[in-house]
Amino acid sequence: MSELIPFSTLLRERSQKAHAGSEHSGFMSDLMKGEGTREDYVALVAQHWFMYDAIERAAEVMRDNPIAAPFVTEKLTRLPAIEADLEFLIGPDWREQITALPATQRYIDRIDEVGTSWPGGFVAHHYTRYLGDLSGGQFIGKIMSRRFGFGTNGIGFYIFDEIADPAAFKDVYREQLDAAPWDAAEQERVIDEVLRAYQFNTDVFVDLAAAKAAAA
Repeated sequence: MSELIPFSTLLRERSQKAHAGSEHSGFMSDLMKGEGTREDYVALVAQHWFMYDAIERAAEVMRDNPIAAPFVTEKLTRLPAIEADLEFLIGPDWREQITALPATQRYIDRIDEVGTSWPGGFVAHHYTRYLGDLSGGQFIGKIMSRRFGFGTNGIGFYIFDEIADPAAFKDVYREQLDAAPWDAAEQERVIDEVLRAYQFNTDVFVDLAAAKAAAA
């Protein structure tokens, strides 16, 4: 099947259900429907910091890897924007006020484990995060801006100043996925890791909801 269908198509089809399940988790669904609070949004941004710190540290390690390198670009870097958002949302002492939830810690432990040693694992986590940011993430940013009255401050994470045409960028990214020198077995490993990444993401939403309930 993988010889007949482009890998990027196979990957999207195989992960569609997991992606939808993550997007429609209770915490995220409430936030998107306007039932979440500003504090909920801040809690989400804080967990993003830990995730992107891990993936962007891995990117530095993989920058010279011939398989992973095509996917590494400063145009996608999110950490400075997240840090600016947290300073705006929390204050200059934001680093002292955020902690990784248990599910987030498991997520970043996995990125640390495979993202610096296995090119396919790095690409799987890179794909799951950044292509999502360039797709549904754009809609999320607009919703949060409207909901909480943000300008660009507070939603910088969702603004890709260096990518003028997200759709064209994603097309090139998918071409890079199709060009990766992976046999069928390695493609399966990458797909499995993408599914694992979506599950980690869903687990983070579950932890965010649990933390909110505990604080209520």
